Amino acid sequence: MLDNVAVVLVRPRFPENIGAAARACANFGCPDLALVAPERWEEEKALPLATPKGADILRRMEIFDDLAAALAGCTYAFGTTARTGGWRRGLLTPAAAGAETAARLAEGGKVALVFGSEDRGLSNAEVELCQGLVNIPTVPEASSLNLAQAVLLVLYEAAQASRARPYAPGGRSKDRLATHAEQELLFAALQETLGEINYLRPGKPDYWMLPVRRLLGRLTLRRGEFNLLMGVCRQVRGMAARARGGPGEREP
Repeated sequence: MLDNVAVVLVRPRFPENIGAAARACANFGCPDLALVAPERWEEEKALPLATPKGADILRRMEIFDDLAAALAGCTYAFGTTARTGGWRRGLLTPAAAGAETAARLAEGGKVALVFGSEDRGLSNAEVELCQGLVNIPTVPEASSLNLAQAVLLVLYEAAQASRARPYAPGGRSKDRLATHAEQELLFAALQETLGEINYLRPGKPDYWMLPVRRLLGRLTLRRGEFNLLMGVCRQVRGMAARARGGPGEREP
C-alpha cells in the first residue's frame, strides 16, 4: 500500500522503539525505514520488537548523518510535532496528512514521514526541511506519544487514504516530480535572488523566507518547472548585477 513512503526517525534514542517502528512499517506495507544520527543502534535489541514481520525492514534500513541527506530522493516530507506556535503553523491531523500523502503518491511521488527523537522531537532547522507538519491531537497533560505509536498512527491514516486513491501510472505527466534535494536547491536560489533585489528584510532571512518555503511546499513541482524557475532566478540575479555595474549572469 505504501511502497513509495519512507519513515525517517531522527536521533532515535532506543533500539526497541526502532524495532517497533519497523513492525508498524511492515503492518502497512511501507518497506523503507531510515535513521538519522541515532543515539544508539543495537540490532539485537530492536529485532524482538520488530518481530519476524519487520526483521527484513530493519536489515534494509539506511542510516544517514543528517535529515537533508535522508530526504534527498523524496519529493515531499511531513514532519511530526507535539509543539505548536511560532514556526510550527498550518498543522495537519494524521487523517489530513494521510489524504495529502495519498494524493502525492497518486502523482508518482515519494513521501517521507519524519519523526523526531523521543525526548526533544524535531528541531526548528529540521522542521524547515519538511513541507508539511503533522500534530497528533492528545490531551494537554499527556501530549507526548511513544515514538512507535506515533509512527503507527500516521502510517494507518496514510494507508487508509491510499486505499481510496491508488496510484495510476498512466494518469500522470511523464515529467517526474522534483526531488527534495532539487526543491532545496530552488529554495536556496530563490533566497539568494530575493536578497539580490533587496526584497528580504535584513536579519533572520530564514524566518522571512518561511512563507516562500510554505508556498513551494504546497506545489506539486515537476522537474521541468524546477528548471524554469531556476532559469528565472539566474536571469534576475544577472539583471540585478548589471544594474549595479557588474557583469551579471546571462542565459546563453
